[in-house]
Amino acid sequence: MAKITWTYTDEAPALATYAFLPVLKAFTKYTGIEVDLADISLAGRIIANFPEQLTDDQKIPDYLTILGEMTQQPDANIIKLPNISASIPQLQAAIKELREKGYDIPEYPEEPKTEAEKALQQRFSVVLGSAVNPVLREGNSDRRPAAAVKAFAKKHPHKMIKPWPKSGSKTRVAHMKDNDFYAHETSMTLDRASEVKIEFVDHAGKIKVLKEGISLLAGEVIDTTHIDVAALREFYAEQIEAAKQDEVLLSLHLKATMMKVSDPIMFGHCVSVYYQEALEKHAGTLKEIGANVNNGLADILDKLNKLPADKKAEIEADINAVYQHRPALAMVDSRQGITNLHVPNNIIIDASMPNVVRDGGKMWNAHDQLQDCIAMIPDRCYATMYKEIVEDAKEKGQFDPATMGNVSNVGLMAKKAEEYGSHDKTFEAEAPGTIRVVDETGTTLLEQTVNTGDIFRMCQAKDVAIRDWVGLAVRRAKASGNPVVFWLDEKRAHDREIIKKVKMYLPEHDTSGLEIHIKAPQEAMKYTLKRVRKGEDTISATGNVLRDYLTDLFPILELGTSARMLSIVPLLKGGGLFETGAGGSAPKHVQQLLKEGHLRWDSLGEYCALVPSLEMIAEKTGNPKAAVLAKTLDQAIAQYLENGKLPSRKVHELDNRGSTFYLTLYWAQALAAQDEDAELKARFTELAEKLSEQEATINAELLAAQGAPVDLGGYFMPDPEKATRVMRPSPTLNEIIDHF
Repeated sequence: MAKITWTYTDEAPALATYAFLPVLKAFTKYTGIEVDLADISLAGRIIANFPEQLTDDQKIPDYLTILGEMTQQPDANIIKLPNISASIPQLQAAIKELREKGYDIPEYPEEPKTEAEKALQQRFSVVLGSAVNPVLREGNSDRRPAAAVKAFAKKHPHKMIKPWPKSGSKTRVAHMKDNDFYAHETSMTLDRASEVKIEFVDHAGKIKVLKEGISLLAGEVIDTTHIDVAALREFYAEQIEAAKQDEVLLSLHLKATMMKVSDPIMFGHCVSVYYQEALEKHAGTLKEIGANVNNGLADILDKLNKLPADKKAEIEADINAVYQHRPALAMVDSRQGITNLHVPNNIIIDASMPNVVRDGGKMWNAHDQLQDCIAMIPDRCYATMYKEIVEDAKEKGQFDPATMGNVSNVGLMAKKAEEYGSHDKTFEAEAPGTIRVVDETGTTLLEQTVNTGDIFRMCQAKDVAIRDWVGLAVRRAKASGNPVVFWLDEKRAHDREIIKKVKMYLPEHDTSGLEIHIKAPQEAMKYTLKRVRKGEDTISATGNVLRDYLTDLFPILELGTSARMLSIVPLLKGGGLFETGAGGSAPKHVQQLLKEGHLRWDSLGEYCALVPSLEMIAEKTGNPKAAVLAKTLDQAIAQYLENGKLPSRKVHELDNRGSTFYLTLYWAQALAAQDEDAELKARFTELAEKLSEQEATINAELLAAQGAPVDLGGYFMPDPEKATRVMRPSPTLNEIIDHF
């Protein structure tokens, strides 16, 4: 029996699972394929990590660890849906919900004072940020739109794209000129296996071990760097003044979810500089009540509730007075008054910057209107490529989804490669001194001179991961006939080491007839955009962070959303991880469902990921039914797109549940029409007939479920019965599927 492990995650993708998983289980019944569910949601991960005070009924297995072990098996077949990369406010909200449900989970100690609280904070750290992806991504990434999806996008271009003004735009990307992570990076390739530790040495020579037991392999690339926070604050102050002078919106673009140590601190510095006058005036009071700028303005306003009404009103008035002489902030939600500096997890650069390009260089202002902006991306490692696409659009106008070429990606992410694997090796300097990486012989490998508050990080990329990445890039170039560009900057220390590896491993492959380039991000973007505008396809081969950024940027412009991307991760041990798109918009989708009973989440990513998952079973086990299921699902997806059965954004129109029904109908019809497997043909002919006969009734039942608020029994941990009722509201469809 072959097994597919489907992950239960968070928000809209988790709710969509309630609708689609019963269909998938019904279709794979009697085919030699078993579908298991593994809960790796934020709530599930918290519960699994704190079982000691829970009842037996409340406990759940540590599915993330189980799946991590599974990735080491050659038959691993995991379908991974988008999950919450939790910020501290999200973690606290999830804990609060669980405690209200009767789960005895400890409170998160935001400012630990005792050793026990410090240990508790450390336990919670495994749940924060990008806790899931580094565990599951035991392979490199092959991310591209399925052929049917790209063809549909060209034939039916999305309507969300807005023109760049011919009169010109004041919008620009702003980054630091010096003293950022890019400027300070040092890197090396290890010539032997080592175990290292990270130490802080103050000016008096006192040593404090920050992290120990870091095992490194021969051939591994490691690097250290830091960002100077005094320079960072100066940069913020300069851009605040510039935005005021230019009369444009001020916006900040970081990734405080994935970079869970560094980016909340950088976010906090922006909050404290922007609101400096009010925050410094009330610094003592704010410290007493535990207000934390790293958690955004929302945390400060929330903590004010601890104060007497008159004191709270005084501080709120001083905060509001700041807006009189500061530039207007870009808004996350104009109607709710939520600014770009409200909550760190609201500003996810890979979701926010594509929207700036898509919306003609504009962001939303407090009056719910689009306006030019300064997009602050402090560090230069990747800010330059966003600057290039913004300047390109200012000069040449908006991109055309009907004609633009595709940019697929081969991403280096195996074995926790690069910056997204650095959060457990990221530290805020407690005093002036040196932070260094020291091996078991006492030799200092790399070091950084820091001042109080500077942010240090060390990251690594294993040789086996880099070698596999180069091979995957060559295979994709051969399969597609498209040029491949390695986005690597020889002026950056880390990239210089990676370039050496690329040049070492390319000769292992037959590259005759292939076009392969190595270009710094800004030049790579320039080259790629030239091809995009000519309708030509290009493969980007990038590190882990750029993988994330580019596979949102181009799909949002090309397809309207990155959730429609096909993401295949061939695991190093031979199995497969199939990811299903991006979840950046998932929270808004849930809000709409709660308010209007309409879920606009498009499960196309899940459908597309299932095709190569089934193909892998057919290839590895010789199961002919899996091959037929894959082929017919691909046909069903094409029909789903051609017939326009994607969820609408508007209530009382087709939503995720209706889309699931039509995918089910088209898949059943394709299975009934095929002649490769007589048994499947017979079974699904009957199903297709029933679904076709009841189409009008099922549609009416699904639409009748919309238009009113719904109760899911929880946000981070919905009640399964309530969620099932909401996501499976058609008795007719349920009867047909459940008795198939």
